[in-house]
Amino acid sequence: MKFLGFFFLTVLLVVLVNPWIPYWGVMILIFILGFVMKSGNLISFFAGGLGMGWAWMGQGLYISLSTGSDLSDKMAGIFGVGSGVMMLILTGVLGFLLGSFSGLAGNLLRKIFHREQRDIYRGPVSY
Repeated sequence: MKFLGFFFLTVLLVVLVNPWIPYWGVMILIFILGFVMKSGNLISFFAGGLGMGWAWMGQGLYISLSTGSDLSDKMAGIFGVGSGVMMLILTGVLGFLLGSFSGLAGNLLRKIFHREQRDIYRGPVSY
């Protein structure tokens, strides 16, 4: 359940905020989301990455199909990757990497500040 919540919040952030702020601003927001949500490392990594990756790839596909432009094909020619579909896949992979490490960094920063109290009779107790 935490995974789906983190995933959908990430997708909403990217889709709604990305047209007005640059990619690093969205990365900061995913970082804050990873800090605020109390999820594990794997959930923060994969939910943030899949959310941003699917959102970027979906936006690129939507723009390409709705306008009928061949911009992705031209960009693929500039980068030498072959086709526009491959360019959209690479965009999704780049979004995955940026989102995943942003979510993971936020989660790990929260864990640095999380204080674990020790009970000498029962072992570590987390409050």
